[in-house]
Amino acid sequence: MQELSGKVQTVRGLIDPGQMGRTLTHEHLTMSFAFCYSPPPRGQEACSEMPMVMKNLYWLKQHPYSHRGNLLLNEEIKAVKEELVHFKEVGGGTMVENTTTGIFRDVKTLQRLSQETGVHIISGAGFYVGETHSCVTRNTTVEKLTDILVNEVLHGADGTDIKCGVIGEIGCSWPMMESERKVLQATAAAQIQLGCPVIIHPGRNSDSPFHIVRILQEAGADISKTVMSHLDRTILEQHKLLEFAKLGSYLEYDLFGTEMLNYPFCPEVDLPCDIERIHCIRLLLEEGYGDNVLMAHDIHTKNRLTKYGGHGYSHILTNIVPEMKKRGLSQPAIDKILVDNPKRWLTFK
Repeated sequence: MQELSGKVQTVRGLIDPGQMGRTLTHEHLTMSFAFCYSPPPRGQEACSEMPMVMKNLYWLKQHPYSHRGNLLLNEEIKAVKEELVHFKEVGGGTMVENTTTGIFRDVKTLQRLSQETGVHIISGAGFYVGETHSCVTRNTTVEKLTDILVNEVLHGADGTDIKCGVIGEIGCSWPMMESERKVLQATAAAQIQLGCPVIIHPGRNSDSPFHIVRILQEAGADISKTVMSHLDRTILEQHKLLEFAKLGSYLEYDLFGTEMLNYPFCPEVDLPCDIERIHCIRLLLEEGYGDNVLMAHDIHTKNRLTKYGGHGYSHILTNIVPEMKKRGLSQPAIDKILVDNPKRWLTFK
């Protein structure tokens, strides 16, 4: 573990944090989201099997989880590779790949993509939401789950010697399932041993991030090395966001490029648009939380790839950064979000 201290662990091995460059802290490159298939609206059942062609793209944008093929991002490795090449060309350096056990992590493919494109890729250890937990996982003790997480970081994941460089995204539902609570407790225990970064997928309720932090704190986790993902669909009220920010985790806005008429998983939530996300980030900076903000796209379906008319992995660098500047965010502030904060978070203690 001593060799990890002060380093960042990628699928190609340890690197100096200064080598990371601009970093997206929450993406997927190989996952399957098939377990989240949701039937289309009444009368549109045939749309779940329609071809992914130009005239269907707007429907797919509004109903991404109601098309079976759209959920299989792991079928698009060639297109993903092309996007990584472009990401590198426009100034990108590193991606955190948050696919964990339960949604078809593929560390061999991640290593190959990194070797072929030059983009640093950091793979996530751990387990997704309880709905994807196997019977074995559900019945495993916290101690054994801790051993699994530590092993994926120190020795390799999925029967390989390819090591994870972050724990997560650790998936939580609302209300939280018992196996998810155990995984959180194991995450804290593993973090204590390793001094590693952690990233959390909260349940779809504004109280979920608070609940998760309490569990992690009680188990001894380092909240200052922990990212709370998906705040742009979870905590929408300004006063509650600032209340959560006081707890000291990283605050991740990671749905850039996702703009829907209705959020399928939680219809009462009005998802913000990208400009509103920028306003939330500017608020956090103005309130003194600039050291805690992170950004990403959380691409996990085919329709968000440029191959299918989506925004792609370079959207933040090519489209959002200029808009941030127009709205008063300085280049140093942007560099803090895309370079300095990820570097600090991903460096092992």
